[in-house]
Amino acid sequence: MTIDPGRLLEGGPHVSVGILTADLLRLGEELSQLEDAGIELIHVDVGDGRFCPQLTIGAPVVRAIPDRFVKDVHLMVEEPLESIHACVDAGASIVTFHLESTRHPHRTLQSLADRDVVRGVALNPGTPLAAVEPLLDELDLLLVLAVNPGWPGQTFLPSTERRLAEARELMGGRSIILGVDGGVTRSNVADVASLRPDLIVTGSAVFDGGNAGDNVRSLLETVASTVSVERA
Repeated sequence: MTIDPGRLLEGGPHVSVGILTADLLRLGEELSQLEDAGIELIHVDVGDGRFCPQLTIGAPVVRAIPDRFVKDVHLMVEEPLESIHACVDAGASIVTFHLESTRHPHRTLQSLADRDVVRGVALNPGTPLAAVEPLLDELDLLLVLAVNPGWPGQTFLPSTERRLAEARELMGGRSIILGVDGGVTRSNVADVASLRPDLIVTGSAVFDGGNAGDNVRSLLETVASTVSVERA
């Protein structure tokens, strides 16, 4: 399923559910639970074991996810220009790569200009926000990581609040989706939603204990109620 970037700039924060911590033997069942709960965006972390410590999944799994979902692919790989189009060909609607992973980020974005995808760049916690400024006119999505990619068990970094505010200022009114990824749990999702990103990525809040469908319903209700209180 393709998605208009403008949809993610309205009515948020939207939630993209990462499947890396799902039970892959029951993935079809768990995806059905997410769909019944109202989830449209499925986040797929692709790690190569070099850019980040984890060797995860790739384009074949992206292809296996039903096309009724928006496939949100996060490439944590070295030199993504070599692999990014395989994920697009597998049905990815959103493709994000790391600024730190390539010497040619602008060329990587340009290579997607004729593809019907949302083009994203992710930044590690230790990368200055200013590093992405030369790419802003090519971007649809800026993903701010709240943890270092690939190491499990990390907590949401407090500096992320400041970095999201800096990112908003840096974007200067451009129609760029601002996302946050990493360390989002059921206990802190209200605080994360109050920072007003357009997109929240989480897997642990959905799959760490209990029923995935029930967990994501609770998560969505928390996000919605937080935004409603702020708007009141």
